[in-house]
Amino acid sequence: MTTQSTELLHGEIPDSLAGQRLDQALAQLFSQYSRSRLQQWLKQGCVRVDGRQKRARDKVFGGEQIEIEAVHEPQGEWQAEPIELDIVFEDEALIVLNKPAGLVVHPAAGNPEGTMLNALLHHDPDLATVPRAGIVHRLDKETSGLLVVARTLAAQKQLVEQLQARRFLREYQAVANGVLTAGGTVEAPIGRHPTQRKRMAVVEHGKPAITHYRVAQRFRAHTWLRVTLETGRTHQIRVHMAHIHHPLVGDPTYGGRLRLPKGASEGLIETLRGFRRQALHASKLGLQHPLSGEMLQWEQPLPADMAQLIGVLQQDLAGAGECE
Repeated sequence: MTTQSTELLHGEIPDSLAGQRLDQALAQLFSQYSRSRLQQWLKQGCVRVDGRQKRARDKVFGGEQIEIEAVHEPQGEWQAEPIELDIVFEDEALIVLNKPAGLVVHPAAGNPEGTMLNALLHHDPDLATVPRAGIVHRLDKETSGLLVVARTLAAQKQLVEQLQARRFLREYQAVANGVLTAGGTVEAPIGRHPTQRKRMAVVEHGKPAITHYRVAQRFRAHTWLRVTLETGRTHQIRVHMAHIHHPLVGDPTYGGRLRLPKGASEGLIETLRGFRRQALHASKLGLQHPLSGEMLQWEQPLPADMAQLIGVLQQDLAGAGECE
């Protein structure tokens, strides 16, 4: 695995920044890097102003020549593992992945290996020098679908800014319990459950969270939904749908009891009982390319298990119609 990499950066302080602190001027001149990262390089003696080292608080006058020996250190002790990745798009700045259900995105207590991050480090060892191996946003272990990974610090900073400014397009497909008569919006703050720390919940002092949903198809006791996010809170769709009493099919944490339509066939009962993950798939992802500025969008069809679930629900609906 790569231990570290070094990149030489060059620039000139424009006259418009005269009078500012050096670290403030660098943050504008090298805006692709975070201010904390630039301050770290200043402390490490990696920044030279007209060939000399300066302090972060020193003033600039305009016209100074800047050279930064940008050292990219490994960001963790994670190990590369040869785990197969379904790569949808890849260039020098981005990797877009279609994550299968069951794959953990990031190592944590209890999951130190076998994650998407471990697989990414095997695919591209240079990702060891990017925080979280370039992972910009996450999906729950049992949620499938599209994720973007940044291959450089600059790309990661730009993508995180897009995400925070709510400029990502993220559309999901889901199957919820109950029949929703129309689409709508859930705007309710999400935070840790007050007593069950592994769960999230709608709580008064949680972080703002907004979820939009529209009906793709209604079944006898379930609804196929298309869901878009304005915010990206942990378990947001799952918590919000449970909050309006339409939890996702198969959700082991927020799903509640199994719901069956009257006179359900053995095939439908077996399918619903056998669906052991939340019926949630990140089907569309759109963003602005961090280098070209071009708007890009990707789409992935439903995975086999969700496609089968919807197919069985459609058969049940058609059969009920024939019996009327």
